[in-house]
Amino acid sequence: MAVTTARPIELYTWSTPNGWKIPIMLEECGLPYRVVPVNIGKGEQMAPDFLAISPNNKIPAIVDPDGPGGAPISVFESGAILQYLGRKTGCLYPSDERARTAVDEWLFWQVGGLGPMLGQAHHFRIYAQDKIPYAIDRFTEEAKRLYGVLDRRLADHEYLADAYSIADIAALTWAKFHGKQGVELQSLPNVRRWLDALLARPAVQRGLAAI
Repeated sequence: MAVTTARPIELYTWSTPNGWKIPIMLEECGLPYRVVPVNIGKGEQMAPDFLAISPNNKIPAIVDPDGPGGAPISVFESGAILQYLGRKTGCLYPSDERARTAVDEWLFWQVGGLGPMLGQAHHFRIYAQDKIPYAIDRFTEEAKRLYGVLDRRLADHEYLADAYSIADIAALTWAKFHGKQGVELQSLPNVRRWLDALLARPAVQRGLAAI
């Protein structure tokens, strides 16, 4: 259910897998928003004004001027923001408890496992100045294991929690970079089908282009 609001949500973010989750969600829900770039390469996430919104000095974060009761609210952590926007709009986050629990399971799987482990694979494979074979092998193998979990789930589910949801958005922005994580999709046909379908969505394309 797309909704509109009189005042745009302020989105503090940068062009990273976590940073792309929220513009995609905002586009899917039809919410107006304004991107406030936070250049993490220049350390802008440590600025006091941003820390007041995101005390863990990580992107993304939002300020919704039309929060609960009509008062502004700031929200940090990508999973919490996705849940907040889902509750606010009824978009991509079911109200039925059984369906919502399934979405939460896969959302927390992403924020607690898929994202952190793939992030470590990115770091040690690409960005670390010292190439440490043990670290590269450890996180590449864990990335492959997690993609296996994803592929098995998608073998008999069109999306992670049956209907397209915030759980798919959360996983999509990391899976998009599977090559950097040392994972190819030839042996993961269900992931390939799911990823292609999500990347073809106009709202996903707009969200990825927003930063």
